[in-house]
Amino acid sequence: MQERKGCFISANPYNWPHDGSLTATNTALVIIDMQRDFCEQGGYLSHQGYDITPTRSIIPSIQLLLHVCRASRLPIFHTREGHRPDLSSLTPRELFRSRNNPSGLGIGDRGPLGRLLVRGEAGHDTIPELYPLDGEPVVDKPGKGAFTNTDFELLLKVKGIRNLILCGVTTDVCVHTTMREANDRGYECLLAEDCCAASETKLHEAAVEMVRTEGGIFGATARLADVLEVVAQCM
Repeated sequence: MQERKGCFISANPYNWPHDGSLTATNTALVIIDMQRDFCEQGGYLSHQGYDITPTRSIIPSIQLLLHVCRASRLPIFHTREGHRPDLSSLTPRELFRSRNNPSGLGIGDRGPLGRLLVRGEAGHDTIPELYPLDGEPVVDKPGKGAFTNTDFELLLKVKGIRNLILCGVTTDVCVHTTMREANDRGYECLLAEDCCAASETKLHEAAVEMVRTEGGIFGATARLADVLEVVAQCM
């Protein structure tokens, strides 16, 4: 087999990106939904009946990844899931689904961090540990995927981005949906697997494995240490 030349991150099931086209001008870090509603007690996720320990456990790892990517001048994008205060962007099924839990509370209902998953409320904001710097775009999305009903793809095209390093919460829902959307649009995606978390460990592990099937059907997965090593050297 002919040796591939370029800059690669050690990943599974192939070294990423497939063509070695890793530069600080065409690669971006996407931090998905690291919001208070998903990472703090009293937010949306805890009202769904889940322990927030997994989503909080990845904060130090994402902090380190964010620090290195900033130092290497990679473009950084943050996303937040939430709805308009009048809930005009919320479908009836999604409202029903969000309240189908032991607490009976869902999107738009009031909790300790304000109305759950509503834009402008305290819980909708990014956690302080990972707060965006000036110039780092924040993509507000009404659903799971960052491309649907947003200007995310326009922002990527303007900057000439073709490679995406994804992290955040939750692995099986918003992270996975965004990765699938990006793959269908021709972006080369890498899931930083130990910088992601789901509401349950089994869901995280299944989501990671789904990426790797069929030779990397949605992209590749890598560990934080391998991402940091190459970003620091190649950028």
